[in-house]
Amino acid sequence: MTFTEEYKAELFKVLDTVNPQLVSRAIDLFREAREDGRRIFVCGNGGSASTASHFACDMVKGASYNRPQRFRILALTDSLPTLTAYANDVSYDCVFVEQLKNFAQPGDLFMAISGSGNSPSVVRAMEYAASIGCRTIALTGTDGGKLGPLAQLNILVPTPHMGRIEDAHMVICHMIGYYFMEGG
Repeated sequence: MTFTEEYKAELFKVLDTVNPQLVSRAIDLFREAREDGRRIFVCGNGGSASTASHFACDMVKGASYNRPQRFRILALTDSLPTLTAYANDVSYDCVFVEQLKNFAQPGDLFMAISGSGNSPSVVRAMEYAASIGCRTIALTGTDGGKLGPLAQLNILVPTPHMGRIEDAHMVICHMIGYYFMEGG
């Protein structure tokens, strides 16, 4: 088997571990947030930051354009000046939580993405979101790390391979987004 064939086969095995009922529950939380006019926040670091930004774009445009109800979603990864100001002047650990302090309110929805589940900036944001009464979702890998148990809903991709975790997280985000893009 070639490397690419093996990678594809292993990815399919990982995707089979994604619990569709948990993804359906996430879809319900997004639907409720949209219907109630709640804000939705998403964040992650590295590849997970890219996934957060991609997901927010899909929801702002694809799942909202020309629709009577729109998603009020913001990727906390997308304000580079804000991120770098907090990272430089305070601490990288607070780059997401400080943004939530400006915008999040009880009942809003917060989704954190972390392959390891142990990113301090993401864990702190989850702790804060939960403490003020936000509904919380985590997309995690391996064993969920510190992040998974903090979330009301943890969608775990139980593999140590970061590439396949990130691949699966993007598929999960597309499942959520395309549910709404295709009529949900």
